[in-house]
Amino acid sequence: MQIIISHVNTDFDALASMLAAKKLYPNAKLVVSDKQNAAVNQFLAIYRDSIDLIQDHLIDWSDVTELILVDVASLERTGNYANELNTENVQITVYDHHPPQDDDVKSLNGSIELVGATVTLLIEEIRKRSLPVSSFEATVFGLGIYTDTGSFTYSNTTSRDLAAASFLMDQGMNLEIIQRFSDQMLFQQQQEIFNQLLLQSTEYEMDGLNIIVSSYQQKKFQGGLSTLTRKLLETTGADAVLTIVEMQKRVYIVGRASSDRINFLPLVTEWGGGGHEKAASATLKKVDLDAVVPQVISKLEQILKPAITARVIMASPVKSIPPEMTIEEAANLMYRYGHTGFPIVKDDELVGIISRRDLDKATHHGLGHAPVKAYMSSKVISIHPDTSLEEIQTIMIKHDVGRLPVVDQGKLVGILSRTNVIEILHNQALKEDLQQSAINELHNNLRAKMKNQLPEAVFQLLKEIGTTATNSNTSVFLIGGIVRDIILGRPNDDIDIVVEGDGIGFSHQLVKDYGGEVKTHEDFGTATWTHPTGLKIDITSSRLEYYDHPAALPDVEHSTLKEDLYRRDFTINAMAICLDQKKFGHLVDPFQGKTHLEEKTIKVLYNLSFIEDPTRILRAARFETRFQFSMDDHTKELALISIDKMKALSATRINHELEKLFTEDYPSQALKRLFELQFWQQFGIQGSHLTQCFTHGQRLEEFYKNKHSYKTLDQKPSWFMYFLIPFYYENDLKGAQRFALTKKDNKLLKEISDLKAQDPWKHSSDMGELHQLLKPYSAESIVFFITNELRDDERVLNYLQARENLPTYLTGEDLKNSGLKPGPLFSSVLLDLEIAVLNDQVQTKEQAFKWLHEKIK
Repeated sequence: MQIIISHVNTDFDALASMLAAKKLYPNAKLVVSDKQNAAVNQFLAIYRDSIDLIQDHLIDWSDVTELILVDVASLERTGNYANELNTENVQITVYDHHPPQDDDVKSLNGSIELVGATVTLLIEEIRKRSLPVSSFEATVFGLGIYTDTGSFTYSNTTSRDLAAASFLMDQGMNLEIIQRFSDQMLFQQQQEIFNQLLLQSTEYEMDGLNIIVSSYQQKKFQGGLSTLTRKLLETTGADAVLTIVEMQKRVYIVGRASSDRINFLPLVTEWGGGGHEKAASATLKKVDLDAVVPQVISKLEQILKPAITARVIMASPVKSIPPEMTIEEAANLMYRYGHTGFPIVKDDELVGIISRRDLDKATHHGLGHAPVKAYMSSKVISIHPDTSLEEIQTIMIKHDVGRLPVVDQGKLVGILSRTNVIEILHNQALKEDLQQSAINELHNNLRAKMKNQLPEAVFQLLKEIGTTATNSNTSVFLIGGIVRDIILGRPNDDIDIVVEGDGIGFSHQLVKDYGGEVKTHEDFGTATWTHPTGLKIDITSSRLEYYDHPAALPDVEHSTLKEDLYRRDFTINAMAICLDQKKFGHLVDPFQGKTHLEEKTIKVLYNLSFIEDPTRILRAARFETRFQFSMDDHTKELALISIDKMKALSATRINHELEKLFTEDYPSQALKRLFELQFWQQFGIQGSHLTQCFTHGQRLEEFYKNKHSYKTLDQKPSWFMYFLIPFYYENDLKGAQRFALTKKDNKLLKEISDLKAQDPWKHSSDMGELHQLLKPYSAESIVFFITNELRDDERVLNYLQARENLPTYLTGEDLKNSGLKPGPLFSSVLLDLEIAVLNDQVQTKEQAFKWLHEKIK
């Protein structure tokens, strides 16, 4: 059975789309819920017999094989019956014009496009098939288009809607009926609710927009809340209206807006609702109105798109004139540049403004020799760079001014005119570009993320640094991995500050402002400021680095921030955050690092990066495994070309990066990746044992993470254990000797070499024999073999556990008191005792003394 169905609270677009779908699917049944909006109810009261509708509760839903959804793509919004369908057994077709939502059904058929009305899409299909349309059908289709486009006045209207309406006119669409039912006249009960909503409305001024929130409660259900919300919007002249009404134990949220800066979807989708950006709704079950209203109010900021501000509209720099300039000179300049007015500036401050009309009058009266300050308007209406387009329009209308100087901290930074505003209002493409720029600007402001991510003390300290930066007119930035991790939402307390200018001088200024002490490194232009609270901040001057030859250490000189960022390893680490008060939290991202974070890509900044510092290849592998990112093809190609330069590096520099790499969460992946990058091959290791190495690394990870916890083992394996794996399988542990730079690493290397040569486990039958052989070796060396050669051999695992818990029954003092002289004999006796304990021959201190006395005899 084929079913055509739409959303509950059926409106005219839903009804029209169902009727149009019936022409495309003539064997389908038109199914509706018992809830329609008031206007549709009124229409059906007259024309119900002309449309063959079936109530949803009369359908045997187990017989449904195909579902045609119109004006909706979510089963949640179709009512209680269709929502219970097993969609795996039902073919679904969707015709809808709403933006996609997460709970939309998957459909391979139909059409989902952002036009003014869903019925437009179906009319286009009807025309393609040359299906006949009666005058009545054309009128119903027309009601769907006219009501959902506001008679073609809503911003979601497209040329396709107009073309569909034109087609319907040719088919006999009755405009009188359309006007009667689309006029949205209120019934008496609706009028009563409307009056209450009007009385109980609260206005919120947010970012230049007026938003009204109104709530009401009644027991009986009354349809048409969307109509009431639209009427409330028109009556109040607000930019947006949200009505929240409780009826029959459900709370209905409806939003309507006239401003392009409103998007209700982030708000309503939290409650399972949907719709359009400027017309959306949600229905909440088993909730209390008094609880919902404050929640909606607290989330109002979510519905605001960022404003188009004076900063992106204004003309800058501004041509200004001094107060002493003569009228004649000013008039000549105005004629030359085609301006209609000039701001007048003294000592960088705006003191007045003069218009062409003022200059013409003064010239007419023979006052060309007089200074402009005598005729300028000194009461200047000015705006801030962050003043919104909506506020700009209001100011221009209220004060009847045609140009507005833009002033920031007393300084003239720009000017805008009526022409600038009109251009935006009548150029939709320009408006959309500026809106997108505003969204990008908001997207690139990390202030909120910084506040949420960083400890409160650190966040406040950064704000203090920003205050000092502003007061000293210094550009100061937060840089390094912490910027990347703020964007990723990862913890990071490594705070580095870069100063465009004198970093050491700035650190001393911080001491003057907030106290603490500073330690400087004059040769490098760096300093460490210790705040009175104990927090330490590294401060550097922005700098360039030069490399005399590949793999050399760099020479340094002062530079700009962009040049400082360019010297870094990867784009995801070449970002900065402004700290000065005006732009606090603004992301500086000249190399698209944020985009690469979103794409999970590691990308070098320039082609010689790996040549100048080959350790960056190891760093790239580290970031790949840490974040589960991948190098882009070009970066990987550069790494393979440059990997041979690794041999020119000291073991110290290589070890420094490898230690970080193998102490990350996925060391076995890193080990494998280094094979792919030809790292091991530079030190005589071939790729023939890659699978064995990777498996060994995985088993070592698993052992430490999940299986065993031994007192003598560190929480994580030594990075050097992973490093030795490829040399072990290549039978070239001597090749790893140059990298064993510590006593601990040397000991581990020697023990693994000895154990590999002796292979002691095969001939050991009990705990005592194992101890006789393995006593000299560390737990790490034994674990190295357990995770490979022995495959978690239970004998060795049990031995290691027993060795961990081996009791100390006798000490050297006990041996002395028993008449033995200190010397090598002590170690031999105590080892024999441990063997006896492990073999369960000695189980108490008393038995140990008895064993000792027999041993002495």
